[in-house]
Amino acid sequence: MIAQQFDYLTPATLDEAFTLLEDPGAKLLAGGMSLIPLMKLRLAAPEKLIDLRKVPGLNGITESGGALRIGAMVTHYEVESSPLVRARCPLLAEAAASIGDVQVRNAGTIGGSIAHNDPAADYPAALHALEAQVRLARAGSERVLPIGEFLADTFTTALEPGEIVAEIIVPIDDTPAGSAYLKCAHPASGFAVVGVAARIRRAAGAIALARIGVTGLAPCSYRASAAETALQGSAGSPADIQRAAALVVEGVEPNSDLYAAADYRAQLGRVYAARAISAALSRT
Repeated sequence: MIAQQFDYLTPATLDEAFTLLEDPGAKLLAGGMSLIPLMKLRLAAPEKLIDLRKVPGLNGITESGGALRIGAMVTHYEVESSPLVRARCPLLAEAAASIGDVQVRNAGTIGGSIAHNDPAADYPAALHALEAQVRLARAGSERVLPIGEFLADTFTTALEPGEIVAEIIVPIDDTPAGSAYLKCAHPASGFAVVGVAARIRRAAGAIALARIGVTGLAPCSYRASAAETALQGSAGSPADIQRAAALVVEGVEPNSDLYAAADYRAQLGRVYAARAISAALSRT
């Protein structure tokens, strides 16, 4: 199927993009890996597409103030291959490397992915575990939200009319932590049927910090707080890991669809949580 007709706009500045976005029929184009297929299926029909590729300041990876600052238009491949991300935040590079295929990773962007907020996307699990923040910009102002507040519900974020995702801010651990992202991938799309990211820090023979992000399992990605609490202070033994992994679905209503029933997804969550925690611990 062919998309309906639309105007294609390429602003040269962020202010120009804000002005164009005032049109209620306009839609931002970051990478197009989700929007373009929806348009071809006539599930989305924007009158205008605002391509952000030429807007300066949205494409770069820097380190400042104890955090990585990743522009919204940075591609998945750039996140995956960046020496800075690999050295300072390997969990995010690992998650980026698991997205789709080579073509998708070279075109799709981190800002576009989180703004779309597919419940089976890979980034959210890692961003929850990393306690990332999102900087949102609009004409004359900006605000910064924790990733858990930004990702609100299925395909829903805290973005308000006129706002653009400007960058993702990822704190850098002062003390090294082990991390891992593992998923059961859908064989056709590569999306996570269930994906779990774990970030673990040890101190004095015990787990001093545990952060676990989950994607694919529920209507929206989330932090498995009960599992984190169970891990912290423990020795990280196999029994400790299993006890914590059993809590990863606590308080969550698992998704059910043609590919995976709710009970199956819940079990996948427990299995992949145990695997991700074990892998992260092996890297501490």
